[in-house]
Amino acid sequence: MAQPTTRQELIDYTKRKLGAPVLEINVADEQIEDLVDDAVQYFQERHFDGVTQAFLKYEITQEDIDRGRASGLSGVGIASTSASSNIGIATTATTFNYYENSNYLQVPNHIIGVNKIYQFEGSNSLSSGMFSIKYQLFLNDVYYWGSTELLSYSMVKSYLEDLDFLLTTQKQIRFNQRSDRLYLDIDWSSVTAGEYLIIDCYRALDPSSYSQVWNDSFLKQYLTALVKRQWGQNLIKFSGVKLPGGVEFNGRQIYEDGQREIDQLMEKMSNNYELPPLDMIG
Repeated sequence: MAQPTTRQELIDYTKRKLGAPVLEINVADEQIEDLVDDAVQYFQERHFDGVTQAFLKYEITQEDIDRGRASGLSGVGIASTSASSNIGIATTATTFNYYENSNYLQVPNHIIGVNKIYQFEGSNSLSSGMFSIKYQLFLNDVYYWGSTELLSYSMVKSYLEDLDFLLTTQKQIRFNQRSDRLYLDIDWSSVTAGEYLIIDCYRALDPSSYSQVWNDSFLKQYLTALVKRQWGQNLIKFSGVKLPGGVEFNGRQIYEDGQREIDQLMEKMSNNYELPPLDMIG
């Protein structure tokens, strides 16, 4: 099937691209399964079509607050020992203990990146309550439609947003994909249970839920190159062995062809399919 919609159809497509059933593809099924996983992982981590932007809502619990406010003894401890000595003076050793608080939220393992978190409810110093500046502005100046020019209203709103940005600092976060932990470097005493966090993040597409992933043009080419390289690697040990009829295996040539195709596809990924680093975006 030229347009695979399942994992097995993609594997069959790859084998046909390499010559099956005319040729025997000397790659074990277990090896192909591993290569499919590697190809999907590379596609999800590097290709802009391998992820989707998502906004996750999380309700803060009292357990989260207690864990975030707990002393360092509940975190991860790191001990460091240093020794110092002078001539004629006995050596002394000093131990320094470092602790990291458990001020993190456990996020699903399919989240590969976090951009920011939106402010807590009521954290906006200019827009909370009946007597907020924004409420009074709308009540007094925009009560009658047409009484205020939209340009003036927009300029005032932008100015208020600048003030709010200076008075209400953004929440600092730390995230690493391999740990599945979103650290919130905030004052946990200012948070109450029942408030919500909105997490702006990127989620990897699950091929089992989005079958069009199996038909991605880059994924098909990349998996074919991976299988081709594995095929050549399996045949390298038979180099120089003569088969009936004078045919000779040339596994190294197959391996080098597969590696060259992989290098070309990885360069194509960097140039065409992945977002450039932030310092290169003007």
